[in-house]
Order: sequence, then C-alpha cells, then structure tokens
Amino acid sequence: QVQLVESGGGLVQAGGSLRLSCAVSGRTVSNNHMSWYRQAPGKQRELVSTISSGGSTDYADSVKGRFTISRDYAKNTVYLQMNSLKPEDTAVYYCNMWGFSFDYWGQGTQVTVSS
Repeated sequence: QVQLVESGGGLVQAGGSLRLSCAVSGRTVSNNHMSWYRQAPGKQRELVSTISSGGSTDYADSVKGRFTISRDYAKNTVYLQMNSLKPEDTAVYYCNMWGFSFDYWGQGTQVTVSS
C-alpha cells in the first residue's frame, strides 16, 4: 500500500519561508515522478512543481525563483522549500506520486501566509 504523508505547513508572515515534506512508503521516490499541487479556497487545484524520475524539475511561473523541489533517497521523502512567501501562496498543499497506471495523493498540509 502506497502512502504519502505531508508535513511542514503552518502560518508564516509574508517574506518568510517554509519547507514542506512528503514522506512516502510503498514506492520509492527515486523511481517515480513526484509533484506538489496546491488548492486555495474557491479555486481549482493547481500544479506547483514536479520532479521527474530522472531528476528534472519544473515550476509554475508563479513560484519560479522562490520554490525548490528536491528529494532524499535515504529518507524516501520529497521536499518543497518555499522562500519569499506571499499571501497568494496560501493554500492546502498536496503531494502527488504519479505514473502510467497509478496516481497517489497525500492528505494535504495547510500553508497560510499573512500580510
């Protein structure tokens, strides 16, 4: 059984930083595509960042230069380092592992950025 457990969310002032973690069990982060999504109240879920099985990364334009996705093979964990946070970054952030025949999600972690 594959499980993704996010942590690291919280309340932070604008300009601050948070690091989200996604601990994975049942599959290895090194062999799979991993993504972070977010969903703000009243809005659709949007893709924030992806790290492919090969290690290439991609970011939404709104977070480029501020967020960094990475993974730790030993801990089987994916991270999202978020710097220079803005109030518009406020959302529930979800971790996602996906492939040709599967699509797993975590339960989400709340990030709130105050102005």
